[in-house]
Amino acid sequence: MSEKVPKEEVRKVQLTGGSTYIISLPKRWVEKVGISRGSMVSITQRDDLTLLLQPQGAGGEGESRRAVITVSDEVTPESLMRRVVSAYLIGYSIIQIRNPVKRIDLVQRYTVKDFTRKKLVGTEILSDLPNELTLQVLLSHEELSVKDALRRMSLIAASMHRDAIATLAMGDPQLAKEIISVDDEVDRFSFYIIRLLKAAVVDIHVLREIGLSSPRECLGYRLLTKSIERMADHASKIAQYSLGLLLNGIGEEVMEELRGLSEAALRVFEEAVEALFGEDYDAADGVMEMAAGTRGMEAGAVQKIIKYASPEDVPSLRLIIESILRTSEYGSDIAEIVLNMTIGDEIAG
Repeated sequence: MSEKVPKEEVRKVQLTGGSTYIISLPKRWVEKVGISRGSMVSITQRDDLTLLLQPQGAGGEGESRRAVITVSDEVTPESLMRRVVSAYLIGYSIIQIRNPVKRIDLVQRYTVKDFTRKKLVGTEILSDLPNELTLQVLLSHEELSVKDALRRMSLIAASMHRDAIATLAMGDPQLAKEIISVDDEVDRFSFYIIRLLKAAVVDIHVLREIGLSSPRECLGYRLLTKSIERMADHASKIAQYSLGLLLNGIGEEVMEELRGLSEAALRVFEEAVEALFGEDYDAADGVMEMAAGTRGMEAGAVQKIIKYASPEDVPSLRLIIESILRTSEYGSDIAEIVLNMTIGDEIAG
């Protein structure tokens, strides 16, 4: 049974020494965080004028560090992975999977280890015992900031898109499969960023360590992460669709149209990312106009594939066009978030 959260306590403000305002701290809280007379407590004023009290040196290294997940043969590998991901995202640095009665199922064990290797940044297998598998997150907040991880995500996603379009012309199934596998790397950074943002919302020290200045920024960066992740997903889809076109090939007329559409969409995405890291309101505003123009190219591209492509390839090519356009749309979403995050600089106080 979980411990009930105590109701709000009201304390009277007192004046001492003629100039210092003081309030007493709740005894229950004092005992729980382990402070006593002479302990140092940091006080941070937040954007909404509330105050955050935290024992000096605290940074989430207490009870929340270790998560124990108990499994049985009835737990599916997919369900187990969802539990591991949830524990990772909410900030546990040690995650133990235990079966109290027998060896951990081989499929469960392989699934966790494979997923950890592919998707969880900075996480290693600490111990691998018959009844217990322990993961540890070794990467600290300072080593890779949210902005650095987001930039890496965007570079990988843009590269995936370029390679996917190249695959359409080259007819290289191996390259297409490699592009699909690279999507795991984007997911790795996505999980890592979400983990940092969740910690930063409740811990001002983490917020500063990851390079953000206000909890308000966390929502914006969460949406940015999602947009880049989805853009990479569509690059992967282009590569998947290309595998069904390799036997017939694509005519140069169709390929030229797809390249033009791709270049326009990728320009929207990359300029939106640059506006983000440059914190440039005007650049983001310009991206919104570009994105509208890219969507207007759809009709011409569809006409070309209907005219020049083989009938059996038309459905896949239509899906490829849609994924290319989604790249532009996610660029537009990024630009819109940048506008919201930087509007304060454009408004006179």
